Amino acid sequence: MTFRRVAVLLALVSVLPLDSALAEAPPPAPADEQLVPGVPPGPHQPWHLDTPDQVLPPRVYRPTALEEAVEPRNAAAGTYDLIEYVPLREAQAVADAKVTCTTATGPYQKQVERWLKRKNADAKQSRADCLAIRAFQIKEGIKPAIGFAGPVTWARMQFLSARKNPNAAGKCPVRTYRVACVDLTRQLTWVQKGKKVVFGPAPIRSGRRQYPTRAGWHTVYWKHKNHWSTLYHQPMPYAQFFSGGQAFHAVYGSIYTEIGSMGCVNLRLADARTLWGVLKTKDRVFVWGQRAGT
Repeated sequence: MTFRRVAVLLALVSVLPLDSALAEAPPPAPADEQLVPGVPPGPHQPWHLDTPDQVLPPRVYRPTALEEAVEPRNAAAGTYDLIEYVPLREAQAVADAKVTCTTATGPYQKQVERWLKRKNADAKQSRADCLAIRAFQIKEGIKPAIGFAGPVTWARMQFLSARKNPNAAGKCPVRTYRVACVDLTRQLTWVQKGKKVVFGPAPIRSGRRQYPTRAGWHTVYWKHKNHWSTLYHQPMPYAQFFSGGQAFHAVYGSIYTEIGSMGCVNLRLADARTLWGVLKTKDRVFVWGQRAGT
């Protein structure tokens, strides 16, 4: 591996937290097992550790028609690729093309084995388990496809399970009006009117431990298509504020980072754009659950 790759990976390890991304949080990994993105970051995958969220409530005003006519710029190709978090030693081996199937047991091993209906879901990595997980990762475009049961693989499985009926557990209240549902535990959002889902589900990234996304009922009180964060001076495309400075908005970076947002509900650009056309001012938002590690 080149010195540059090693430096990048070591830099990532120095800032990535040990928090899990699952409700059933596994014990902290040893220092040499910290998880990092399985591919070197690049212009389309900057691996932002912070987001351009606005902590304080915004200055509300009526955007002009000219301002509203401007559409936020598109994200670079590859921005939202599914990049799995793997142990540092695995990332190094992948970069050197020395591993195609990991022997490491991932933090979501048991859940992933159960989802794949493995006969012996013992939370231990076997060759057969690795091949089954790897086949799923290849099918879903998760990189690197080495069979490591990490947070992105598990998040993808939860998304696929929720597609037909995200509110199967009935945790989001059913009303005659539109309700934007935010499930912090599964890191998913959707909009329903009655029992009909009119948007989503879509994957999200919610608030970190220090800045949790506030649970309970909220109301969309301001929409600003081309909003800029007053904290980071960075774009918050298709921002829809529902609780102080917390809003639905797109980010120009992966939403599958180990650290959460500053409280906002981050989405991929295409999802944020679609949600913009679904939600209206005064629509209700219901938030529940808990992001793992918070």
